[in-house]
Amino acid sequence: MPGRLVRIRVISIRDIVSGLSVDVDRKGSIMRVFVLRLSRFAARVIVCGVFVAGGQTNGQPRSYETTFYPSGKFKIEAYVYKPEGTGPFPVVIYNHGSPGGHEREERPFVYVGEMLTHRGYVVIVPERRGYGKADGPTFGEAIGEDRGPRFVARVQEETDDVLAVVEFLKALPYADTKRVAVMGWSIGGIVSVLAASRSSAFRVVVDQAGGALTWDQSHAMQQALKEAAAKIRIPLQGMVAKKDRTTESVKTVVHEAEEHGATAKLIVYPAFAPRDAGGVPPGHMIFGKEGWKIWEGDLQEFLSKYLR
Repeated sequence: MPGRLVRIRVISIRDIVSGLSVDVDRKGSIMRVFVLRLSRFAARVIVCGVFVAGGQTNGQPRSYETTFYPSGKFKIEAYVYKPEGTGPFPVVIYNHGSPGGHEREERPFVYVGEMLTHRGYVVIVPERRGYGKADGPTFGEAIGEDRGPRFVARVQEETDDVLAVVEFLKALPYADTKRVAVMGWSIGGIVSVLAASRSSAFRVVVDQAGGALTWDQSHAMQQALKEAAAKIRIPLQGMVAKKDRTTESVKTVVHEAEEHGATAKLIVYPAFAPRDAGGVPPGHMIFGKEGWKIWEGDLQEFLSKYLR
């Protein structure tokens, strides 16, 4: 009812927020949340969102919850998918690519989240800075068309946002922080490789066409990815399709990781032809919602081998 205040006692996230109470002013879809007492962790976060179990979007059941977590001076939006039960469950952090010109559109990647949640994984999809409702400048605002050192620096900053998820996971009682995978598509693949090279928090890493769209344009990123792959000591799976702009970026990452002692596997899929490639090489879109059934089995087999 418009204007009516409803008092709610939230107990499902007690490990994040101790004694959290919220006042909800229901006016259409608008909700005002007031945090009265926070746990030590949540006080640092400055909670700007609230987990709403069984939330809905446009009247349809929603399979994820939206929240925000801190990364340096920024608040980063993220989508959390949780399997049924109490856990603890293994975790997959999924990193999306760069939707050129649409950075501020929220993209929860439901097909990835649901695919993995149905197999018993908690899935965290961070927007990273400048995307969705996350703080910070967009990719284009930060570096324009630069594909040199500024490009690498920006992606390293986005990697900081992914590494901050590891701290956020400690507040989720159903997440097993000793069984965490990091994976991503396109720039998200780059970020995943960089994250795996900078932290021991991950058990495995999956690179889906990381750097394929920028490899030939950025010697700086080629060097950064080679150096990062050489530092990886966990199992790595590289996935790419023919008819992408190049397959060399993923092949190089797999080769460098393997040369330096990591267990690494390369999968090159046949050419993929989506209904709408969105202006990018069609092979790149195999990791979009039209192509996920092609690689789901390979991904599940890899994750099951190392996270179960």
